Amino acid sequence: MLPLIKHLRRLVALLCLVSPLSSQAAPALFISPVAADVLAIRVQLGQRIAAEQQTYVPLAQRDRIDLKSEPHRWVVRDRTVIGALVGRNENLLYPFDRFQTASFDLTAASRAADYSISSTDDPVYQTPRQPRAVHRKSRPTDMAHTGPWSFAWPMEHNLYLQLPFPLKEGAHYQVAHRQSIFPNQAFEHQPNRQISEAVHVSQIGFRPDDPIKVGFLSTWKGDGAGQAYPGHPTFQLIDQERNTAAFRGTGRLSRNAREAEDNAGRNYNLSDVLMLDFSSFRQPGRYRLCVEQIGCSADFRIAPNVWQEAFYTSVRGLLHQRSGIALGPPYTRYQRPRNMHPDDGLRVYHSNTPLLDSMNGLNARGEDKDNFYLLTRGRTEQLVPDAWGGYADAGDWDRRAPHLRISLLLLELFEMFPKHFKTIKLDLPPTQPGLPDILQEALWGIDLFSRLQGPDGSVRGGIESAAHTRHGEASWQESQLVMAYAPDMWSSFLYAGTAARAAYVLNDLDRPLAARYRGSAEAAMRWAEKAFAQHTYRKLPHPVLDARNLAALELYRLTGQPRWHELFIATTAFRDANQRLAKWQQHDQADASFLYLRLNKGADTTIRRNMEAAWRATIADMIRQGERTAFRWTKENPDAWVGWGSLSVPQAVNLVRQHFLQGDEQSLSSALHAAQFGAGANPLNLSMTTGVGHHYPKNPLLRDNRVSNQTAPPGITVNGPHDVKHMSDSWTLKVLGDQLYPPLAAWPTTEFYLDIYSFEPITEFATHTTIAPNAYVWGYFSARSRTP
Repeated sequence: MLPLIKHLRRLVALLCLVSPLSSQAAPALFISPVAADVLAIRVQLGQRIAAEQQTYVPLAQRDRIDLKSEPHRWVVRDRTVIGALVGRNENLLYPFDRFQTASFDLTAASRAADYSISSTDDPVYQTPRQPRAVHRKSRPTDMAHTGPWSFAWPMEHNLYLQLPFPLKEGAHYQVAHRQSIFPNQAFEHQPNRQISEAVHVSQIGFRPDDPIKVGFLSTWKGDGAGQAYPGHPTFQLIDQERNTAAFRGTGRLSRNAREAEDNAGRNYNLSDVLMLDFSSFRQPGRYRLCVEQIGCSADFRIAPNVWQEAFYTSVRGLLHQRSGIALGPPYTRYQRPRNMHPDDGLRVYHSNTPLLDSMNGLNARGEDKDNFYLLTRGRTEQLVPDAWGGYADAGDWDRRAPHLRISLLLLELFEMFPKHFKTIKLDLPPTQPGLPDILQEALWGIDLFSRLQGPDGSVRGGIESAAHTRHGEASWQESQLVMAYAPDMWSSFLYAGTAARAAYVLNDLDRPLAARYRGSAEAAMRWAEKAFAQHTYRKLPHPVLDARNLAALELYRLTGQPRWHELFIATTAFRDANQRLAKWQQHDQADASFLYLRLNKGADTTIRRNMEAAWRATIADMIRQGERTAFRWTKENPDAWVGWGSLSVPQAVNLVRQHFLQGDEQSLSSALHAAQFGAGANPLNLSMTTGVGHHYPKNPLLRDNRVSNQTAPPGITVNGPHDVKHMSDSWTLKVLGDQLYPPLAAWPTTEFYLDIYSFEPITEFATHTTIAPNAYVWGYFSARSRTP
């Protein structure tokens, strides 16, 4: 019987190859008010039927392999592409997704005359009424890859019915459509119970002693622009268990739809945003935030451990990006075979190209033509042994030296709060038994580069495949050429500083291990200094100089040797009394200055004074910037444009560092404000980290979970909303066509998140630029002192 079942399954799979479209499905509808006289109807249409890998059975004289679209290996059967070959043995086929359609007449849905709203207990609606207008916004919620360059889109259409009269609390209503494009919708108007998309609040919640606790009220209605609200709406915190009001307050305008929010003169919401402040409320419990006549947020908690739970999920995103081990129970529900490991047959070849010269690094010579040109041109037949570990960068599997920042941040958290983090269990596979979990995670990120260190102390820039991932291929199936970058001074400086910090932290915990990292750090620094003295670059990019500066300081703290302090002083930007922590294309020395200000002895008083002034000025800039934005997010560089994680990840690393240094409540409050957007207090009501809150990204650009058809693992912080003015060259938007409504240019940045796989600026992420800083800030909030 089993062979017959397998045969039938294979037959079904083969039939699916030629059936890109399946039968229609009924639309899903959700209805709720966003104002006393505006009713929102959310319509979800279409479904991706995910492709599944299957054994490839070639058909003689009918199949051919098309390699013109490298790196993909398309299988063409009878002139039709049926999928791609997968794996080194080319014995698996990954076909295309199918798409289940759902018809919906958008023209009829947008005609106010086709609707009627009636009520049996609201006198003004006992005679059915038509809305005065219907407004719409539409966006895709996923992508079905139905052919090499063909796609279908599950969609979400949001319709806003402008009613002739406000709804009455407690009354019952029915919404009908003359052409029956959806079933009649009946609901009771209960603004203290029903969820409204207009009310935004953190889905993490708040510590009782968090100095700020806020929500927001706003709605952008697409072609109907922003919703205007009364200037001072009444709101309540409703206790979920008792269903009684625990707090009452009055909202206030945060920013109107026309006010500039930054130095570029931009407004990123295109709607009025009102702030609902309940900072004085400290009673633990589970609550919902409800606005009079409108509706409520999803529920959230006020509890001492909310940030600790969020940190746990966020930092374990790193576990889910580990390379070189298998993932699964008992450490995680997310399952993945061991990947990218030499014991499984993976070969890593030496490339003569250093990361410093690659476009994947700094392109310091300006000679790289694309991300892989110099890397592959420099490939040799020399094998690099023991090249495994580290973290996959994002949706692909490169592991590069800048990832060492992950370890720097985790080590720094432990240094600030050793007692707290000694007690925090992260449920990790043990790699250094006896050490706190946060340190085991930090060392995991370092040890790849320890293995890539040569006998002369030089450190390679990481491991990279010859191209972006092949269609349908998971990390454990990588079939492309894999190479290790040649050593360079930048990678060696980055490693020297990180390994020296690890040695310092480990001194009181594991002296033999500390000695090993110390020796490794010193060897890397010696080699890097020699390479620096002999370099032939016309001008080194400032990240090289910043890495050298930090490495010198870390080695001074570790060894006490004056030469490293002298090198640090010679290379610091803070010999100038009028610096900021970072200056575009010149320096970014916040990490080094934060460490220098924490030295117990041996610091230069003038340099310290200049650093303190730089911290005050930079933090003042960030606080002012946060006060200008409606949702209170901020920027580290006031002139930077918005995107690549600047909204989803709280730009608060330096704010919490200043709080640690000075204990000032203003820095902490600004940091907490900055963290609200990514925690779900945004127009999308979307937490930007998978597994956190009620509503979070479902389709991050993560190849392994997409290919294996698993739910995305928790802890992935996506890039998030992106400035629409910087999106014109996106290939995804080009194939999306007119599915987006209104057109791209009309969308506010804070609304512009499309939860579609393979949309790099929005649904991609990077372990060192989104996951690690997010975990750092949330970890700080969990560990900070209970008193100022």
